[in-house]
Amino acid sequence: MNPKIDDLNWGILQSLQKNARDSFANIGRKVGLTPPAVAERIKKMEDMGIINGYKAIISHTETGYQLKAMITLRAFMGKLKPFLEAVKTYEEVVNCYRITGNENIIMEVVFKDQFHLEKFIDKLIQYGETRTHIILSEVVSDAPVGRRPKPG
Repeated sequence: MNPKIDDLNWGILQSLQKNARDSFANIGRKVGLTPPAVAERIKKMEDMGIINGYKAIISHTETGYQLKAMITLRAFMGKLKPFLEAVKTYEEVVNCYRITGNENIIMEVVFKDQFHLEKFIDKLIQYGETRTHIILSEVVSDAPVGRRPKPG
């Protein structure tokens, strides 16, 4: 665990994970610091790479994507590297991870409908075997990273 993340910094991180648009003044009230002190700590955590950015979370259904799925890929011999380049160009891919186990890749993807999904799978089969898991609902999503308990 990073020793630079003291109790105050954890309080700031928890607040930012709940609402990255929260004001320095409001965060300061929660953790007991002045707004300039909050701003300084946030800047330091950004510089150290603890905070890597801020983003808006967009509803896939409200933007026209009716299906969300997890697709795993077990790459054919010699096809992993070409896939790793190609996947960066696929607009459907929200997240892509290289993983251990029988499959090499797991992707979180969004589609307009089942026909869109079918076309996407047709693009993937040149790289390997796929498995598709349609997401019915989100049980836990973007949960905040918390402080690890101290060993002991």
